Amino acid sequence: MARNAEKAMTTLARWRAAQVGDEPKDKERRPYLASECNDLAKADKWRMQIIREIAKKVAQIQNAGLGEFRIRDLNDEINKLLREKGHWEVQIRDLGGPDYARVGPRMLDHEGKEVPGNRGYKYFGAAKELPGVRELFEQEPPAPPRKTRGELMKDIDADYYGYRDEDDGLLLPLEEVAEKKAIENAVSEWRAKKHASAEGEAGKEEEQEDNIYAVATETYSSGEEESDNRNDEKSHQPKFIAHVPVPTQKEVEQALLERRKQELLEKYASESLLLQSKEAGDMLG
Repeated sequence: MARNAEKAMTTLARWRAAQVGDEPKDKERRPYLASECNDLAKADKWRMQIIREIAKKVAQIQNAGLGEFRIRDLNDEINKLLREKGHWEVQIRDLGGPDYARVGPRMLDHEGKEVPGNRGYKYFGAAKELPGVRELFEQEPPAPPRKTRGELMKDIDADYYGYRDEDDGLLLPLEEVAEKKAIENAVSEWRAKKHASAEGEAGKEEEQEDNIYAVATETYSSGEEESDNRNDEKSHQPKFIAHVPVPTQKEVEQALLERRKQELLEKYASESLLLQSKEAGDMLG
């Protein structure tokens, strides 16, 4: 009995008894909703607990050997904790605490620039190299800077406008040869067109002059000559039969000219002048 009592009085036994007596029986759990906590100190404690969990998972997601599915799960958990941390920060601000969204550390990208806004789904560590995610972080190459008008005018001189192209003595002879050839071709084409048009007009005038007064001559003959020559007469017989003399083109133009003169005289000449011109015409016949 004395031996057991001595063991109970040792330093280790007493320290262990004190630890067991001071440790609470049930460990306090973080509330599911931040709005359920009305104590500012506890809300700040839960926020720090979430930050430690985020830091732990961010360290784990840096390992690319975890596999695609595990990396995606870790990234989802980190984003869920970030949203929960935001809820606790809002509750702390409503309870009269500091506004961590304004005074907290800023989120920076890989180039050290501040990320515009902290909302939306984010990727951490090896999650940025997952298939389909890498394309989101690939930035398009910047467009080349546009030159100003002054920069564009720096390289413009007389050579740009072709002022000194003839100084080498090679261009002018070639231009003269090409110019002569182009003129000859144009003249030959013009002469050919003129000759063809003149021939066509002459042929049309001859046809019109020959056939303008053409009248079908009907011959009534009996016997074998009429039957033999009937087919030849039908082939040469004109299609149009004129029963009255048709004026020529010159006569029509002369009549139109006289009519136009008469209209102008009636329009611009006085009655006395018209009478005088009529009397003069009658006297001259």
